[in-house]
Amino acid sequence: MANDMSRSAAQAAQIPDKRHGHSRGYGGPLRYVQGPGVLDDIGSYAAALSDRALVLMDGFVQDTYGPRVTEALEAAGVTVTALRFGGESTDAEVARCTEAARAAGVGVVIGIGGGKTLDTGKLTARNVAARIMTVPTIASTDSPTSAIGVIYTEDGVYVRVEQSPRNPDVVLVDSDVILKAPVRFLAAGMGDALSTWYEARSNLDSRSKNYIAGGYAPSIAGIQIARACHDTLMRDGLAAYDAARAGCLTPAVENIIEANTLLSGLGFENCGVSAAHGVHDALTVLEPTHDFMHGEKVAFGIICLLVLENRAPEEIAEAVTFCAAIGLPVTLADLGLAKVSDADLLRVGEAAMDPASVIHSVPVPLSAQKIAAAIRAADATATRLTGR
Repeated sequence: MANDMSRSAAQAAQIPDKRHGHSRGYGGPLRYVQGPGVLDDIGSYAAALSDRALVLMDGFVQDTYGPRVTEALEAAGVTVTALRFGGESTDAEVARCTEAARAAGVGVVIGIGGGKTLDTGKLTARNVAARIMTVPTIASTDSPTSAIGVIYTEDGVYVRVEQSPRNPDVVLVDSDVILKAPVRFLAAGMGDALSTWYEARSNLDSRSKNYIAGGYAPSIAGIQIARACHDTLMRDGLAAYDAARAGCLTPAVENIIEANTLLSGLGFENCGVSAAHGVHDALTVLEPTHDFMHGEKVAFGIICLLVLENRAPEEIAEAVTFCAAIGLPVTLADLGLAKVSDADLLRVGEAAMDPASVIHSVPVPLSAQKIAAAIRAADATATRLTGR
């Protein structure tokens, strides 16, 4: 995920910095439930939180699953106010959803869809002091488990991260629903998840705070979850990609759904992110990248991170090979930037150097020029390794 939570979270949580010296913190959702058909259990989980729900759904999700969701909720005694997501997690969209939730007097906000829908739902729930449920219909990001939401402009340019004082109460992941989505979403989720351990390591090396409340040192549990995320991807990622392309729900697919959603979500929030997401955020200043998913841009950002930190060639090759095998962007050309100028890459570097950027969690000195050079070098290395 994105941006400098050590600053924004401290402001939101209003916890004195003196608590953070050698203290460690861990956070996560109250419940995580994953499996085929669990969408039909949404009523029982929601009813335990409130009898009035705002249900925020992607347009496609509302058309496809809306009646099923509403029926399950109403059968459990939950009054439903359904709202169609506007398509971008902007300040205006959060305000619109907040107004609707407040007018309906809801006690729980349920976000159903992709990461931006879930982020908007989480921030809406925060604004009306409601409980939170997230129901991802794609496994493309690690947003569902976290307490944070990302704000973008109407044009999809990254603005900032905001934090809720609580993680979701329930994360409900129907693996049958996930499998029906195009496999590109699962691959993008693996790109996002692959950054988890690399960025956790950056934060450990730089002794940066995690994103729990005002920021703490990571716990052993958080570190091990980030490591397990990487190990799961390396073991099951390719098999899951093949199985999902064939429409088969195998144990490997279930493992990768969990890695993309739970392990990555807990890993980034409890350990922190760095340059893979910092480069992602900065790349949004270049219009061609708006056609790519979050995890796709993060995948390229991973290579840039490894170059910035001068990691072992074997490690860079492993990341490039894995990403390329599941169709993730590993070169500038893959991101529609084949002819990008040095001046534009310097613009990206300058955007990444914003004082609030997560890129500052890397344990090496940075400048806009160094970042631009790392992006160009990452492209050259991936081009050589893939033969493109």
